[in-house]
Amino acid sequence: MDSQVDGRSPFFAQLVTATNASPMTNVADYYAGKRALVTGGAGFIGSNLAIRLAALGAEVMVVDSMIPAYGANVANLEPMSKRIRVNFSDIRDEHTMSYLVRDQDLVFSLAGQLSHLDSMRDPATDLDINCRSQLSLLERCRTLRPGARIVFTSTRQLYGRPRYLPVDENHPLHPVDVNGINNLAAERYYTLYHEVYGLKTVSLRLTNTYGPRMDLNSDTKGFFGIFLRKALLGEKIQIYGDGRQRRDFNYVDDVVDALLLAGMGDNICGKSFNLGFPRPYSLQELVELLRELASFEVENVPFPSERKVIDIGDYYADCSAYRNATGWTPRIDLAEGLAKTVEFFRQHWDKYCPQRA
Repeated sequence: MDSQVDGRSPFFAQLVTATNASPMTNVADYYAGKRALVTGGAGFIGSNLAIRLAALGAEVMVVDSMIPAYGANVANLEPMSKRIRVNFSDIRDEHTMSYLVRDQDLVFSLAGQLSHLDSMRDPATDLDINCRSQLSLLERCRTLRPGARIVFTSTRQLYGRPRYLPVDENHPLHPVDVNGINNLAAERYYTLYHEVYGLKTVSLRLTNTYGPRMDLNSDTKGFFGIFLRKALLGEKIQIYGDGRQRRDFNYVDDVVDALLLAGMGDNICGKSFNLGFPRPYSLQELVELLRELASFEVENVPFPSERKVIDIGDYYADCSAYRNATGWTPRIDLAEGLAKTVEFFRQHWDKYCPQRA
């Protein structure tokens, strides 16, 4: 059984306690009966979070604009479709968001335009979704539900090209694309609204997240979904450059664990934290692990110019600050996570890539 469906994960099989902080409430006890809003909840990470929240006994409302290019898929919510309410709305609609936030105990702000490449091609849309709508959401919460806890999913892209590795939260912030700049501005709004208005906000800077329900159809959101789709179809994978670029990867169950903890601890309000995995992998190593699960060819090719200018090279995070604050530790390594992901999509291929079968 998918651990997301029954609310368990390896991390939450026991009581969750914070290091250097007061013991945190058992996660099941904390979320049972809580009213939670998940924006972007029909997308990849949002749906996995919504399913886990519902399994833990929360009253879950998902809001999603269902824009196909952003990865929304109603099939993502099927395991808990009878326990999750869905509102098909755009987070840019202030009137709808005013209605949706007013009774919530928690707001998980996951809706966003995720493609770095698309943000350069259409910066105005990226600004609207990743920055202006976040400010609007904060205003709705400030005026209508100031006691709600708000968790924002930010991005490692804020750091730009690393000056040192692993990257900790003290690393200079220097985004290399429009997406990173807009997410940086949004994150600063979340911190500001905590400092000025006392809103209970937390920002998590996500790295490469993968797992069941991820978007396999986009060719602009990142290499992982492209690699996985091509591997499962037996198509040639093209690696830009020599393939030695190193990245850290988080399986989606670990990211959901981190999001749940972010909704619980008062000691982390107003702060931003890195997520990541202690062991980075090169893109070549990722492809070799995929080749143990599927048959396909690999080709190294030069970087396309529009991708080269926004590529950040090696990146992996120091996530010890979040571990020290909450006790969170990612548990699922890349080999295990890839096997789980491949198994999921092979079982549910018709719901995710039927047009490519």
